Amino acid sequence: MASIDEVRAGISLANEKASESVGALQQAHAALEEAQAMLLQVTEGSGQDDVEEANGFVAQALGAVADSQQAVKAAIAASEGVANRL
Repeated sequence: MASIDEVRAGISLANEKASESVGALQQAHAALEEAQAMLLQVTEGSGQDDVEEANGFVAQALGAVADSQQAVKAAIAASEGVANRL
């Protein structure tokens, strides 16, 4: 069985990796926002149903990325709580 210090160190390392993923998710969110703006601009006035669907999917992806960021941040906070109680 791992010692308390080993568990704390493992949690710290896991949180570092999770924090890196938050940064990557922020970059993904920014890129999707740019894509959404471009798509909206170039498809403005189009009557095709696919255009609305495509824009909806991008908006859905933005929401999923934001939800993922929040979930990772919550996981970090929860694991920090575990480490603090050790």
